[in-house]
Amino acid sequence: MNVPALEVRDLKITYPARRGRGPARAVDGVNLRVEQGEIVALIGESGCGKSTLARALVGLVKPTSGQVLYQGTPLNYSAKALKKYRRHTQLVLQDPGGALNPRQNVFDAVAEGPRLHGLTDRLNETVRTSLTRAGLRPPEEFTARFPHEMSGGQQQRVVIAGALALDPSVIVADEPVASLDASVRGEILKLILSLRDDLGLSALVVSHDLGLAWNIADRVAVMYLGRIVEMGTVEEVLLRPRHPYTRALLSVLPDSAKDWRPTLLAGEPPDPTAIPSGCRFHPRCGNWAALSGPDREAAGCDRRDLPILSGDPSALTLTACHLVPGEHV
Repeated sequence: MNVPALEVRDLKITYPARRGRGPARAVDGVNLRVEQGEIVALIGESGCGKSTLARALVGLVKPTSGQVLYQGTPLNYSAKALKKYRRHTQLVLQDPGGALNPRQNVFDAVAEGPRLHGLTDRLNETVRTSLTRAGLRPPEEFTARFPHEMSGGQQQRVVIAGALALDPSVIVADEPVASLDASVRGEILKLILSLRDDLGLSALVVSHDLGLAWNIADRVAVMYLGRIVEMGTVEEVLLRPRHPYTRALLSVLPDSAKDWRPTLLAGEPPDPTAIPSGCRFHPRCGNWAALSGPDREAAGCDRRDLPILSGDPSALTLTACHLVPGEHV
């Protein structure tokens, strides 16, 4: 069996009670694998827990329980171990303007990681190579520039170059194109694909945009209120979605070859300090709302919890829904 590049097993992250509100279950039992050379898109509304999960994957958030594994080895949370781990797994943030120090030129921004890790023997070559791989060519034209002297797309390429400077095997990209214009978005996504193809990088790309997943991902995981509710190949999840939440997210995209009826998503995401009983999506589910009498009683969506998806990458699709037949674990 191949060892995944990155994996989480039954991961839970709970924030303590505060200001009279109960504990917040931001991530509430997640199994997920990113295989070697694979791009997985993690999709969901704001507040569903996907950014918290992304930060846990790079060791910025320590889980309440469960494990993060890099190439089969559980993550150690000592300062020394985390520093070593972050050479291999790099985080790319949403806002390049916020990620870059305005007083730091491009050379110093890209060189910061290698300097922190004591990798200074061939620093000039490392910076030039990283900028070239990130699509800033020739690199000499960019090294002396400051963030305000570059476009948003160029800034994001500098952020990616900084991640590449440590020669990682995995990139976790949290909304990497959300702040960019549509034309620049395509260029950055193409860059991530080329890095996978040329360098063998694995990537988890976090987004609220299912269109992004279609353009870049091998597999898609759809997250709702701390749990993954549907997972599978990009073709299965986006062309033949099974979970009503996935269908609702897809309903806002331009109509194409849908062979299923779009579902409107009603209401706001529930509070993670007050997760509903049973299926956590049922208060917003059109399928549940359409049931009555014996059918609603038999479904039990409001009282029967759902098993946590296994994260098995060999499955075409996994779905956590009482009203969808098929594999649920």
